[in-house]
Amino acid sequence: MSNRFFLYKSAIVASLAGFLFGFDTIVISGAEQAVQALWELDSTLHGLAISMALWGTVIGSLVGGWPTQFFGRRVTLLWIGILYLVSAFGSALAPDVYIFMISRFLGGLGVGISTVAAPLFISEIAPPKYRGRLAGMFQFNIVLGGLIAFLSNALLAGIGEHAWRWMLGVEAVPALIFALFCLGIPESPRWLIIQKKDRGGGLAIFRKTNPELNQNQLNQLVNEVEASGYSNKQRVRFFSRGLITPISLAFFISFFNQLSGINAVMYFSPRIFAMTGLAADAALLQSIGIGITNIIFTFIGLGLIDRLGRRSLLFIGSFGYIVSLGLTAWAFYTQNYVIVPFCIFAFIAAHAVGQGAVIWVFISEIFPNRQRAFGQAFGSFVHWFFAASLTLVFPRMAEALAPELIFGFFCGMMVLQLIWVKFFVPETKGVSLEHMEKEL
Repeated sequence: MSNRFFLYKSAIVASLAGFLFGFDTIVISGAEQAVQALWELDSTLHGLAISMALWGTVIGSLVGGWPTQFFGRRVTLLWIGILYLVSAFGSALAPDVYIFMISRFLGGLGVGISTVAAPLFISEIAPPKYRGRLAGMFQFNIVLGGLIAFLSNALLAGIGEHAWRWMLGVEAVPALIFALFCLGIPESPRWLIIQKKDRGGGLAIFRKTNPELNQNQLNQLVNEVEASGYSNKQRVRFFSRGLITPISLAFFISFFNQLSGINAVMYFSPRIFAMTGLAADAALLQSIGIGITNIIFTFIGLGLIDRLGRRSLLFIGSFGYIVSLGLTAWAFYTQNYVIVPFCIFAFIAAHAVGQGAVIWVFISEIFPNRQRAFGQAFGSFVHWFFAASLTLVFPRMAEALAPELIFGFFCGMMVLQLIWVKFFVPETKGVSLEHMEKEL
């Protein structure tokens, strides 16, 4: 344990970007009604104000590869903390809705960039046998941050008319802590060796993160990293024939992640439970159960990801999706509503063990060293584009279509995911990033 303290410390600090991601995404739920009333917003401006963080996330994921590649993983993580800090103060102190929207957009940028820089950084410092669980901590912290935001909102709700400002402003505390912690983590050794041509600096960090390796093994590792940089020197275009396999893998894992319906269930769970006839209070209570189920099974997924492998967890998650979504559609069709909450909890468990635990780890593993930042950005952008699109259309779907058709559609998409995993997804467990580059 003591020999791996440097590795664990660095990975945990980077994964805290996920905590801020989860906190920032959920915390607005406690403030949105007060914001609308304070500035007397019509439905259009209210929707725009509340969704600004999501659009910032889409933009952040799209451009996040650029600072991560050219300024470094560590510097980018530090600036993510600063973006969250500015967003927290700006949102809490906003004198009008326009400053509020700008501040929320900056926080969204931090969310989007964090899904690029944090999993990538952890994957590049972690030895293969620990890479899954360490990079997966990013997802665990997303879930944990969301739960803490719910708790924080509940504790601050009764302090007066400005409670919403405190709800948003309190994020400044973890944002400041994260930014300060980032000053104490190293740069990615692979970035130093390939981008900065700093073999000695990369070797020194590899020595700290791989204490079980002797000098000859460390030199061999650095040689492999250097060789991967040279072999990709001419591949300056990201969308090229040589990268079609990792690009397609990143696209489909992100696409299927959202076409499972996970965001619809997470964002609109009270509405879904209300469809079963549950009272509003009972529906809200069931929604809290979703958060608890999510964090428990995310933890289980992290415990299994380096034992069973990424592909195996995607198999397990796909079967869980199909059974839970299929039963949910059947329950609505037959009006057997009593089993719907249990099916939804099973769906959340399947997601947390499968796609939830795997997606950010997998994308960070499949691209060559020189293109990893842009590959992570691509996968993140696809994820957030479909997340925003599904969030946008789900209320209309809920009005126009019967619940059994909606959940039947999601179930059908997960059958397609199962076929994709079976025939196209490679196993990345225990494989070095350089070897994975050669394989793909």
